[in-house]
Amino acid sequence: MITATDAAIKSLSMHFKDKDIQPIRVHLADGGCSGPRLSLAIDELRDGDKSVEQGDFTFLIQSELAEVVGAITIDMSEYGFTLASEREVPGAGGGCGCSSCGTGTCGGH
Repeated sequence: MITATDAAIKSLSMHFKDKDIQPIRVHLADGGCSGPRLSLAIDELRDGDKSVEQGDFTFLIQSELAEVVGAITIDMSEYGFTLASEREVPGAGGGCGCSSCGTGTCGGH
């Protein structure tokens, strides 16, 4: 369901080095003109969550979201954590068709 690569686990271990390890939630975040995207946040277990243990870490996801997106892989890139899902995130990839989206230089976007 949720798998973190060795690189992601290493980065999380460094983040929590001098802190208590807390559960990490996979959730939908606003993706701007590209629509929603999967993201990570520190959170606590809630009713209706699925949880996955990997090493010292607990990953949480709302059951309904898990059913929609399928298996999730958490990895690292030079820009930070990346999340890939087995199935497309609902509403993702819309885009405004503007190469400078979010800069205020294309049709008021």
